[in-house]
Amino acid sequence: MINTKDEVIIRNILAADKQSWENLWQQYLHFYRADITPEITEKTFVRLCQGDSLSGLVAVNHDGQVLGLTHIVYHASTWSEKDYCYISDLFVDKSARGKNVAEKLFNAAYQQADSRGASKVYWMTQEFNSSARSLYDKIGQRTSFVIYQRKE
Repeated sequence: MINTKDEVIIRNILAADKQSWENLWQQYLHFYRADITPEITEKTFVRLCQGDSLSGLVAVNHDGQVLGLTHIVYHASTWSEKDYCYISDLFVDKSARGKNVAEKLFNAAYQQADSRGASKVYWMTQEFNSSARSLYDKIGQRTSFVIYQRKE
């Protein structure tokens, strides 16, 4: 757990966070124009709370309000003896933007990855997500990889 001077706490997601998490999750999905079934949302939340290969962190204020979330996937790599850490999702409520909440979520993810011995931490975003990319350009290094997926 990380406690910051401006009273934002980053911690593992808890079952009690479900309603607040789901509110942010739905906003995140809406932003990316994604349509996820309630069953997938439920399964995702359960897996995030278990914290195995899929881990969830939330940012909460001093009142316990969930301000942001990040979902982390740990996976084996053919290029390393150690696992990689993929930051799959990151979202901060509009009311908390500009208050370093995303940076704090990243720092907590980095700490968790380090404690698990991950050899690499990486993430991606869509090209049109200029506000996120502005932050990512400051805290990360853009790679030359282009992502493809199977045609549907």
